[in-house]
Amino acid sequence: MTREEMQARLEVCRELYTDVRLLDADTVSSIHEGTRTDPSGPDICFACRNKSAFSRHCAAKLALATKSKACRLESCGTDIAHITAHYYEVEGRPYVLELVQRTPGRTTIDPEDSEALMSEASGYGVKLYHDSLTCAFNRRYYEDVVQGFEGPFGVAIMDLDDFKIYNDSCGHQAGDLALEVTAAVIRDCIRQTDTLIRYGGDEFLLILPGCPIEKIRSKLEQIRARVQTTSVPGYPHIHLSLSIGGVLQTAEDTMETAVHCASRLMYQAKEHKNTVIVASSSAVLSAPATLLPRQSRQQILIADDSAMNRMLLAEILGTDFRILEASNGEDCLEQLRHNPGDVALVLLDINMPVLDGFDVLSAMNRDHSIEDIPVIMISSDDSKDIIRRAFERGVSDYINRPFDARTVYRRAFNTIRLYAKQRRLVRMVSAQTRKQEHNTTMLVNVLSQIVEFRNGESGSHVRHIRILTEKIMAQLLRKTDKYSLSSEEQDNITLASVLHDIGKIAIDEKLLNKPGRLTPEEFAVLKTHTTEGAALLHRLENFDTEPLLQTACDIARWHHERWDGRGYPDGLAGDDIPIGAQLVSLADVYDALTSERCYKKAFPHEKAVQMILGGECGAFNPLLLECLKDIEGSLQAELKKDYHSAPAELEV
Repeated sequence: MTREEMQARLEVCRELYTDVRLLDADTVSSIHEGTRTDPSGPDICFACRNKSAFSRHCAAKLALATKSKACRLESCGTDIAHITAHYYEVEGRPYVLELVQRTPGRTTIDPEDSEALMSEASGYGVKLYHDSLTCAFNRRYYEDVVQGFEGPFGVAIMDLDDFKIYNDSCGHQAGDLALEVTAAVIRDCIRQTDTLIRYGGDEFLLILPGCPIEKIRSKLEQIRARVQTTSVPGYPHIHLSLSIGGVLQTAEDTMETAVHCASRLMYQAKEHKNTVIVASSSAVLSAPATLLPRQSRQQILIADDSAMNRMLLAEILGTDFRILEASNGEDCLEQLRHNPGDVALVLLDINMPVLDGFDVLSAMNRDHSIEDIPVIMISSDDSKDIIRRAFERGVSDYINRPFDARTVYRRAFNTIRLYAKQRRLVRMVSAQTRKQEHNTTMLVNVLSQIVEFRNGESGSHVRHIRILTEKIMAQLLRKTDKYSLSSEEQDNITLASVLHDIGKIAIDEKLLNKPGRLTPEEFAVLKTHTTEGAALLHRLENFDTEPLLQTACDIARWHHERWDGRGYPDGLAGDDIPIGAQLVSLADVYDALTSERCYKKAFPHEKAVQMILGGECGAFNPLLLECLKDIEGSLQAELKKDYHSAPAELEV
């Protein structure tokens, strides 16, 4: 660094800090800790002022010795001083830049106890004011020190999106690791003079001294982008993102006001996630409605027959929300129908013409909109029966008139936030479920393709079995309620159907692919693929807790059983055979008939159906045969469609 660059830095720091000094190495080395050789002489160490001896653990000496940054807190009369010492080399010579920020008149420590307490705590500053998990400063540091800072400062509140979901779905270890990683990324993006504080459970407070409003925005965008592209080690499915609100604290603003404004902006950003919203604090206080475009703000429907009540509620909430109004219950329902998905909250009166509040709640329960749109009932009727009826019909909250404006705003705001979090949770769980189902299906298909490859069959057999099983099962459930299958059981049967021949892994390939008729001894060996497949699945570690594996085991063992008891391996008859195995059995026979194998040519669709219905391939459940006849036409079309859309077979 050149002398001119250091001089420029000093000029900036003098505008931000109470005391700024640049000390050369000789001056710092002359500091004698613990003794004061000349009580009336010049103060070399800031911390020794107003004391009878030099302070211990001088920040300047520590910064010089480690060639890095050192921080400490000191009492200064009745005030607290935060001292930061930075090591620099100016044109090749070592210097220490000492920056001091005092909190005039805002100390939280009694004057008579301050010096003794700070002296005792000076050796434990890290423990007292640092968060052990993230290595950032903690909330106590904000309250004791930073809250007294006077601007200009950039102030930002950063909230980790979906943190509770990570904790609940992956455990607190994943949540802690996400916080650690996030804090590390933020620290890597900021200057040494900036201050990072863990302000709440998943919230960080960032203090940026001397940062103009445009630099605040670019810095926060940099942090947001870096966090978004950072992964959590060991948890690749966790996608980090921050919602950030930032303000510029001017000389007229207290730090508390600036933090409050930044927090308000952060909650607006939270509605969109992975978003930065920045404004000057005066803009937040004077015109919060301009911080987000009007169409981006959420909408509240106020249903009340009193124009005065609607006007009061609109005045309370209209600054931060778009307002819809309805003068009766029928109008309220009409507004909900005309604004699907665009009403974040309903404020509902009980006594209204045409349809009252309870009629509205009944209608919302019938169409299930109450599950997605929260309702707060506001009424002058405070009887226990009325309140109980309201909650029984699904309202989220109940406010009595006359109401307090702040209470109405806070309850409305909190209710909207709660439902927004629930919707994000549902979306995240749904996405994870779909991804898990996709991965499971892919792995099962890979395994079944391996089996079919050893068996000398094309990959189309696997797809056809799944299509056939699904279509016959759907027709069976339309035709009769004899077999009560949940949606999960239906999915399990369809997916497990492709593993029906997994036991053939244990059979010699020469036997599997032998052209012509098998000898009785060879056929006896081949039949063991049913028990081998069931045993393989049963041995899996999580078999007892996974319905999919249990269904696959049933199908693998019993898909060659026959309705009349003449199948194998156990000779089961009728509905003693699980319905999943019955479905796959019929699908397997149909596809075997219509496919070319090493030992036979393919039969046409019509001939295959005729052979099955005529009993030439064994006995099947009469209901399933009826289902096969019912879907015969669409079945052939579906398989032809699959043939044309299937990927080409790999050539070796």
